[in-house]
Amino acid sequence: MKRSYLLGAILLVFVGVVVGLILASNLNWTSSSAALSREGKSGVVLGDQGPESQAILEAQNTSRVFVEVVKKVAPAVVTITSEKRIRNPWSDFFRYFGYGEEELLQRGLGSGVIVSKDGYILTNHHVIKDADRINVVYNRKEYKAKVIGSDPSTDVAVVKIDADEELPVVRFGDSDKLEVGEWVLAIGSPFSEVLEHTVTHGIVSAKGRRGLGISGSQMRYQDFIQTDAAINPGNSGGALVNLRGELVGINTAIVGQTNVGIGFAIPINMARWVMEQLITKGKVVRGWLGVKIQSVDDKIARAYGLDRPMGALVVEVVEDGPAQKAGIKEGDLIIELEGQKIEDSQHLTNLVASYAPGTEVELVVIRDKGRKTFRVKLGERPEEEKLAQSGGSRSETLGLSVQTLTNDLASRLGYEGERGVVVTDVEPGSPADRAGLNQGDLILEANRQRVTSAGEFRALVERLKPGDVLLLRVRRGKQVFFAAIEVPEE
Repeated sequence: MKRSYLLGAILLVFVGVVVGLILASNLNWTSSSAALSREGKSGVVLGDQGPESQAILEAQNTSRVFVEVVKKVAPAVVTITSEKRIRNPWSDFFRYFGYGEEELLQRGLGSGVIVSKDGYILTNHHVIKDADRINVVYNRKEYKAKVIGSDPSTDVAVVKIDADEELPVVRFGDSDKLEVGEWVLAIGSPFSEVLEHTVTHGIVSAKGRRGLGISGSQMRYQDFIQTDAAINPGNSGGALVNLRGELVGINTAIVGQTNVGIGFAIPINMARWVMEQLITKGKVVRGWLGVKIQSVDDKIARAYGLDRPMGALVVEVVEDGPAQKAGIKEGDLIIELEGQKIEDSQHLTNLVASYAPGTEVELVVIRDKGRKTFRVKLGERPEEEKLAQSGGSRSETLGLSVQTLTNDLASRLGYEGERGVVVTDVEPGSPADRAGLNQGDLILEANRQRVTSAGEFRALVERLKPGDVLLLRVRRGKQVFFAAIEVPEE
């Protein structure tokens, strides 16, 4: 009885297993289990297994372009550190207690771009300005650099290192062909050496930015590329490149202390022109017209029969200068140079400076509402000191140019019997502009001191420190008022 019961139970289990296998096969349970086992030990399918969309593939291609550009350019971008001994402002105080250093070591940080295999490096003037020692960090090695030349007027400098290997170099682009809206990458060392080869991207926001009034800058010639690629302290001197991996600009300035989406780079065409002169001559030689000029506002434009402000108005002609010899007169409005329309006074200054001394150029001017054409043989621009001695002076820090009041100027401006300096140019957005100064204003006093010449005014301004306030007593027409200019922090 017990044996027959056991055999029946075994038979029942066997039949149940067979039926279960048949049902599992029909329900595809076994195939599903096999598929899961191929995906992983967890038995769970993770993520979308479908094909990528065309849009994603195209985005990946664009991303790949960025990667290839960085691989091509980044090795030629270096970190530059500078050291300068400065007087300790607290040395007298601490000496009273028997200790304290007479000097302190001030360190600076910037970037540079290798432009030749034998070690020439392009950077900014302000990166290496007044440095006692300059070091270049390339491929984690530190090299002592020699200054080949520096040009404060464009903020361009060239240094050189002697490396024990052939160096990578960048390919130069043509910044004149750069278009607004074009993608660009900025490469440099923001904030710290450990952040070398930091890459940011953006677009060309604008071209031809002039009259920025950059704090602490001596830049007379401005024609910036504006970009929203993040540029921060330490990026100065670094590379701005297009998506062909070509160098189109040298990163130079920002608005504020950190990136807010507005950065500026020197166009490579300008930087390269300066660089080549610094390497071959040790200095920059520029063409000179021999005039003092100002930009034109809407009222002046209408007075000259123009429908919009353009051109550069001649305020003064330097005696025996190229312009005077060619017949240019005060009051002429220069509207073309070699067929190129002049937008403003800075534009004309940049163009004239780009020609070699001795070059003959054609100028078109408006005189008495008629147009006249002149051929002018450009001279060589004198040093700023010589220009100041001839009666003019310029403060890049304040964004202000002045001229000693002569009898001729006094007669034309209605300042007969006065002594002082006349404001001949005010940079838009500069400290002088914010203080309310205008072209044609007569500065009578500076910080309660009588000012009778441009040289006196320059000497007084040079004694000012960042944060100081320059109080001016000014005459405008028949009105006399005070204006205060705060010297910007560097």
